[in-house]
Amino acid sequence: MAEATANGLGQHALHPAHDVAAAVMKADTHQEHPIKLYLVVWAWLFILSTCSYLVDYFGLHGYLRWSLILIFMMLKAGLIVAVFMHMAWERLAMMYAIILPPILVLVFVTMMVFEADYTLLTRIAFFGPGP
Repeated sequence: MAEATANGLGQHALHPAHDVAAAVMKADTHQEHPIKLYLVVWAWLFILSTCSYLVDYFGLHGYLRWSLILIFMMLKAGLIVAVFMHMAWERLAMMYAIILPPILVLVFVTMMVFEADYTLLTRIAFFGPGP
């Protein structure tokens, strides 16, 4: 190895596999997606935003309104995270690390809603309907 370094070849001449591995890593780090993918996602975001606007335009009320708005919001957020944040091409462990916590938050919020209704009904039963 000292002779190769003294001759000006360096350590890379002694380990040709290192050059191949570096070339493979360099090729893997830069990946381009077709522009059509981004345009299709942009079109879907536009369509979903229009649908969300139409919910207010048509004057829907109650659970239907909030359900539609939340569905459109989640679809838009999912598209943005999947394509623009490149989560569709990540490992499954990374997807779980980013997607699982918001899902658990929604589950816990749903549990709190049911528990709040139970607490309200218990207070009404115990203290009465109020003044």
